[in-house]
Amino acid sequence: MSYELAEQSLLGAMFEENYLILDSHMQAPFFQGRVHQTIYTVMRELAQEGKPVDYITVLTRREPSELGGANYVYGLKRFANVVRFDEYEEMIIDRWKKQETARVLQQAIEHDWSTEDIVHALEELEDLNSGREATLLNDYLLTQYERPFRPDLTEPGISTGLSDLDKLLNGFQDSEYIVVAARPSMGKTDVLNHFALQASKDGHIPIVFSLEMNRKTMIDRMIASTGEYNRLRMRDPYEYFTEPQKERWTPTLNYLDNGGIHIHDHCSLSVREIKAKARYIIKTNPTKRPILFIDYLQIIRPEGKIINQTVAIGQISNELKAMAKEFDCPIVVLSQLSRASETRYDKHPVMSDLRDSGNIEQDADVIALLHREDYYDRENEPTNIMEIEIAKHRNGPTGTVTTIYSKETGKIYDFDKDFYKRGENT
Repeated sequence: MSYELAEQSLLGAMFEENYLILDSHMQAPFFQGRVHQTIYTVMRELAQEGKPVDYITVLTRREPSELGGANYVYGLKRFANVVRFDEYEEMIIDRWKKQETARVLQQAIEHDWSTEDIVHALEELEDLNSGREATLLNDYLLTQYERPFRPDLTEPGISTGLSDLDKLLNGFQDSEYIVVAARPSMGKTDVLNHFALQASKDGHIPIVFSLEMNRKTMIDRMIASTGEYNRLRMRDPYEYFTEPQKERWTPTLNYLDNGGIHIHDHCSLSVREIKAKARYIIKTNPTKRPILFIDYLQIIRPEGKIINQTVAIGQISNELKAMAKEFDCPIVVLSQLSRASETRYDKHPVMSDLRDSGNIEQDADVIALLHREDYYDRENEPTNIMEIEIAKHRNGPTGTVTTIYSKETGKIYDFDKDFYKRGENT
């Protein structure tokens, strides 16, 4: 793609999704031509004033000739590609940096600059590109003097819905990349649904990317968990539901309808595409705290030349960690484990069982490993116990949390000895 087309695509995407104007790293000088610089400058003026940015509003701010003509401005939207916005932005900024670096070095040769002058000029370029950020401790420390003497008003992490797990993690923290790993059919998706439903209950905005399971099946699972319905009976509720179960069907659907859960079920998405879809939802719901869920890591589509699966997974893992930091929200990602645990006497998984692990162990802030003895012991009565082992916790303690897992409904409960006396209302 030519740089001119990339610039047209960026401007078109900004017309299509106005939040990208202030959310991007672009500045007017990064655009090559005067026309694009002027269009972008007008778009920023409007966005900063909180006004809509479209073909009409842009033309009210400048003469059409300064903007390349009314038809040119109108035609930019057909170049829009929101999914590849980050890629084109990076391409344009990299070109600008190379051009400006070459210009500085040429001037240094012509005017016989000192090494110190050259370094200073290059640093100024970098500052223009990234913006000056506070690096000294002073400003932050000034806010900390009263900390031991006042209640902590910091917003807590997003609850997991499991009291013992919340004690370990203090909930899911912003900017954290959390990996939940287990063997197939261990209950990973049900755990993800439990976390998403709890976040929804607490007024947050769960965004689920179901790359393996279709949207209908995911929603049915959430209905079963919320209403505590046996999933076998849900195949034909008319025939198999009891009257009390039918009576709570509508309240269950209404509860889920009000929860604001988003589910994407495209089977092949790259991190870049996940990022674009999530960014749109986050920017259009500014009052709610987001949390992302991805099922699962090994089927995210890598971009670029793939050397091997391990390298590809390492790249994806690194991009997910960067995305959690950029969005400043938790990202919970499911991951497969290798068969290694099944060959051991003790079937409990360990971090080295992470499949195609790459950088997962290094990148993840939290790694949770799921284990059920029922999974391996098919002869005895099921105990319905699921262990969630926090094998890695970058900012806190590790340990194992015992929960009750109803495979029939997909619901997860805090461990309670009385649970067995109660029985399940399925």
